[in-house]
Amino acid sequence: MADKVNTLPFFYGNITREEAEDYLRQTGMTNGLYLLRQSRNYLGGFALSVSHSGRCYHYTIEREPNETFAIAGGKSHRTPVDVIDYHSQEMDGLVCLLKKPCNRPKNMQPKVGRFEDLKEKLIREYVKQTWNLQGAALEQAIISQRPQLEKLIATTAHEKMPWFHGTITREGSEPRLQNGSRTNGRFLIRQRDQNGSYALCLLHEGQVMHYRIDRDSAGKLSIPDGKKFDTLWQLVEHYSYKPDGLLRVLTEPCQRPDGDIAIGRPPLPRDHPALGVLQNAADGILSKFIPGRKKRPGSRPSVTDLNPYETRVPNNQAASKEAMPMDTEVYESPYADPDELRSSTVDRNQLFLEDGELGSGNFGTVMKGIYKMRKTEKPVAVKVLKNDDNNPSVREEMLREANVMQQLDNPYIVRMIGICEAENLMLVMELAELGPLNKFLQKNKQTTVKNITELVHQVCMGMKYLEEHNFVHRDLAARNVLLVTQHYAKISDFGLSKAVAEEQNYYKAKGHGKWPVKWYAPECINYFKFSSKSDVWSFGVLMWEAYSFGQKPYKGMKGNDVMQMIESGQRMDSPANCPPEMYDLMRTCWTYKADERPAFTVVEPRLREYYYDTAQ
Repeated sequence: MADKVNTLPFFYGNITREEAEDYLRQTGMTNGLYLLRQSRNYLGGFALSVSHSGRCYHYTIEREPNETFAIAGGKSHRTPVDVIDYHSQEMDGLVCLLKKPCNRPKNMQPKVGRFEDLKEKLIREYVKQTWNLQGAALEQAIISQRPQLEKLIATTAHEKMPWFHGTITREGSEPRLQNGSRTNGRFLIRQRDQNGSYALCLLHEGQVMHYRIDRDSAGKLSIPDGKKFDTLWQLVEHYSYKPDGLLRVLTEPCQRPDGDIAIGRPPLPRDHPALGVLQNAADGILSKFIPGRKKRPGSRPSVTDLNPYETRVPNNQAASKEAMPMDTEVYESPYADPDELRSSTVDRNQLFLEDGELGSGNFGTVMKGIYKMRKTEKPVAVKVLKNDDNNPSVREEMLREANVMQQLDNPYIVRMIGICEAENLMLVMELAELGPLNKFLQKNKQTTVKNITELVHQVCMGMKYLEEHNFVHRDLAARNVLLVTQHYAKISDFGLSKAVAEEQNYYKAKGHGKWPVKWYAPECINYFKFSSKSDVWSFGVLMWEAYSFGQKPYKGMKGNDVMQMIESGQRMDSPANCPPEMYDLMRTCWTYKADERPAFTVVEPRLREYYYDTAQ
């Protein structure tokens, strides 16, 4: 959303109210002249500045909990641009209609606030340190969870700021401000209690003034009778250019003493062998968002440490925070422990099977088990070949699947741990306890479009990885996407997958098999030709399944009927309540000619952009 707003010629970015009025005056102050700027007190919000009868009027466009935008008391709209379009036709509370945009001067870019400059660095360092990620896994973590990460970073960024001194006392704050430079306006913020109450301590004529900062029932921060803000850094930014009720503006931040870690708890001693401010801050933030969790050095929380649907933030107000995939142990490769040598075989003595089946098929059954390694143990899914199955082709098929899976290492693909040859041939794989995507959605009709988009986007990132590594899946469908949590999907079932040569980029089957025709592109049926582009077609069908809450595609139709329908240029109708942008993307995936069909490198950014728009 922010990226799209940045391209508007009348969006000025992080400018003050006074700067907005100057630009309107310079452009003539005609009635209905307007500009859009970033809100300096509401996270993700905007401000609309309008001129009328020689005066300037300012309206906050607040981002609402359901991700829509509205002027206080006004109608809700999907984007800030929709708010402006509406008020160019209807006054509805405004002083006049919006008539003419006040565009930025030539060569001027929207102003970037101090925090925006820091944000990218903070996100990258936070993910790297908190979850011990690097390389491709780090990039995927940032891509897939950017909206949640941006909110987390924005609401906790003050903990890394030099002016935030943690839980020091009133008495403890005064010598810090009075020692060294005694510049008027020198300041710090301290935490008063664990309920989200702070104090702004300000030096004025050698005396320290203490202003209480309280959090209201909506989570907004303010000094008594002052302007309300979503974050402490916005509050500091505001009072740094305008006293607005304080004795003076904030000028010079009072630096924390060296070694003092300000994360809402007593500071560590100077000689504490800490890894540094950022590592400790990341540890503190994570422990606050996941109550009762103790961080283990070099580890991430396991699935059992988390309620995957809701945790609590530290202001005594219930607030939902979706667990990120990186919060689960299975985001990490099973081979990430340097003391565990990656092996293609699993010792039967280290594998413990539990009663009950997770599923079954022509080959045999899938059981739940525990794989006990040298330092840890992991819950696993074990594909067990039927004991009485003397068919060598089934065994060969299972070994072929194992061979493909062992070459893949991506957070959004079920990883192969190894083969166990004992009383039966067993394939040992990561466990995704919530099961297939289609069955989950059939049982959980309350799942939001945002959640579905998140899962579909993760599948697309896994498929982009396969495309980049020249693997064709050939059986991509919602039944073969497994859920680790409601917010974490993995691609499975590589029985039909093939590695293709770079110079060829497709696989040609020798003949027709027992194929999932309803998921197959025309060239697969007509010419037995499979490529990443045919996987893109299947992905479009998977999207249709997801947004229809697990319904069967082409319901009631036979394979031949489906092919005739496709050849005639017809495609499935949009699922009920499916976002038009997502149905449009499905239709693009169902482009008849493979060479005109987009690759996953094109589909993934489109999905990502829509996901950000809905999830910010």
